[in-house]
Amino acid sequence: MTEHKSIPSVSVKYACNGSSKKSNELGMRVMQERAYEKRGEQYLLIKSPPASGKSRALMFITLDKLHNQNVNKAIIIVPEKSIGSSFNNEPLSKYGFYWDWEVAPKWNLCNAPGEDGGKVNSVKAFLESDDQILVCTHATFRFAVDKFGIPTFDNCLIAVDEFHHVSANPDNKLGAHLGQLIARDKVHLVAMTGSYFRGDAEAVLSPQDEANFDTVTYTYYEQLNGYDYLKTLDIGYYFYSGSYADDILNVLDSNEKTIIHIPNVNSRESTKDKIKEVEHIIEELGEWRGTDPTTGFHLVEAANGKIIKIADLVDDDATKRDKVSAALKVPEAKNNRDYVDIIIALGMAKEGFDWIWCEHALTVGYRSSLTEIIQIIGRATRDAEGKTHARFTNLIAEPDASEEAVTDAVNDTLKAIAASLLMEQVLAPKFNFTPKNSQNAPVEGFDYGEKGYDPNGNNVGFNESTGQFQIEIKGLAEPKSKDAQRICQEDLNEVITAFVQDKTALERGLFDEEMIPEELTQVRMGKIVKEKYPELEDEDQEAIRQHAIAALNLTQKAKEIVNQGNSTERGGSTAFVDGVRKFAMDVTDLDIDLIDHINPFSEAYAILAKSMTEDSLKQVAAVISAKKVTLSEEEARELAMRAIKFKNERGRLPELTAADPWEKRMAEGIAFLARKVAEEGGREKE
Repeated sequence: MTEHKSIPSVSVKYACNGSSKKSNELGMRVMQERAYEKRGEQYLLIKSPPASGKSRALMFITLDKLHNQNVNKAIIIVPEKSIGSSFNNEPLSKYGFYWDWEVAPKWNLCNAPGEDGGKVNSVKAFLESDDQILVCTHATFRFAVDKFGIPTFDNCLIAVDEFHHVSANPDNKLGAHLGQLIARDKVHLVAMTGSYFRGDAEAVLSPQDEANFDTVTYTYYEQLNGYDYLKTLDIGYYFYSGSYADDILNVLDSNEKTIIHIPNVNSRESTKDKIKEVEHIIEELGEWRGTDPTTGFHLVEAANGKIIKIADLVDDDATKRDKVSAALKVPEAKNNRDYVDIIIALGMAKEGFDWIWCEHALTVGYRSSLTEIIQIIGRATRDAEGKTHARFTNLIAEPDASEEAVTDAVNDTLKAIAASLLMEQVLAPKFNFTPKNSQNAPVEGFDYGEKGYDPNGNNVGFNESTGQFQIEIKGLAEPKSKDAQRICQEDLNEVITAFVQDKTALERGLFDEEMIPEELTQVRMGKIVKEKYPELEDEDQEAIRQHAIAALNLTQKAKEIVNQGNSTERGGSTAFVDGVRKFAMDVTDLDIDLIDHINPFSEAYAILAKSMTEDSLKQVAAVISAKKVTLSEEEARELAMRAIKFKNERGRLPELTAADPWEKRMAEGIAFLARKVAEEGGREKE
């Protein structure tokens, strides 16, 4: 086997203060209480990570709407039948709430036999009955709207679980239906998701529809910092050559509770025989000793004599697979850590799958959807007694020069890096930025470090209980409109998602040695913000751009500082906070020009260089550098706009002979447009 070193690209430490699991007098945890405070809103969007209690939060809100807000019916819709069990009966009054959650068995259509299309009439029957709560799949609801029309659902609460399945794309049926429901304005809508972005970079809602929603945000940092047991989370990619099944033991520890997601049969990592892949993994782990007659789990004896229990969810034999799947749902699976050791899956055990003991989510092959990766990571981030560490590993094939699909391999590598960058942002504390000025004062509840708040210096405040930074940045543009303020407060990760998924930005940031950072931070990010929010004024677009790039680059600088420290320094839960503070204190002025001058991908390259063989790294660089980057008219116009701002500040236009590469690049943008105008003028004369 080829020896490789698995290097976490993200390693986050948490305080374990137990706050996220404490309940109030109504039986609500922190996130649920926060959501319940907004129960009177007609349109409510809950952004909260897996295992934070979104399902129960929805129960509290739904019951209040049915009893106190004159809502007649509630329809809970989930993406797949297995998630319907999250809305089984709950005796909420036992823990202090006013009512219990009760769904008549016939109205949980996720448990009913038959296809989604055949359950449509049940939806109509429910609406005509005296009962108040129905649970069904997204598909059943779509069919019902198609058949009965939007007005049929007037005065109902429609609650959409796993809301990232919705898209503003006109081809997305559920998204179109929700747009129509909002336009009619006679329903209540509650949307819930752990990842408010899509792998295809499509918007979940149109900006005008999203403006109707009040948002409740509960961050990963708050969730994990408030656990009782889980202290660290590592996320990394690991490269291998040859067959992954031969290399898997380099990253698979049979003593860790693990979910292995083998590659899709159409992916380049797949051997095209999923059954043999499972058999090979089992052989690598030890000697097969049969299957448990009750659970259907494989029993494998490891070299040390330990019997490893492996649940196979890949087997095409439906009888066997259903037996194993059912065994994973019994109470013992949740209550007994040693009930099962390893789960091997392909399309299952992702969204909504609840195995609290999972310590390692091992995914073979790049997943095209960032949302899917976040959902898989969520399988390992449950809190459980004795579970102090969790990790996600993405096992990816190194590019091979002999492969015809070397470009695909390079693309997979870049996508893995993009996913890693996004996860760093998702797991980090929340950034609140404010312009630096003489009127600034310390914000209550924030700790400004050993020296406290300095009116003349750079200030980084941190509130551990809320997981939020308060950072002053000189020259920072402030958002003016309510929409822009909401985006800067709530949606910076969606902007960053679009940026790290931008192939040109990623390629140039990693491998173009002549690239000027501002071409990415100002031009490329500026273009993305304009495309994402075309309805906003230029000043608001620029404010969003600055806030997003500040969040991304401060995260990268903190990571760089943490990675440079020794293991002792990195051990505490404040390592990331200390990294942000150290960077801010080490510069004379923390200003937006300085932040714009940082390459957002430099630290990602440093990690890539450590985790990939030198030959493969050279090959990736060669594939990317072979693409000649030329200035487009659109980029030239953006550079010219930056040049006008430069002139307003300095009283002169940028010069082509300037020593500063960014000034020179802006001048090149003006020259490009001047040539374009001259060429078009010449053609007109002809």
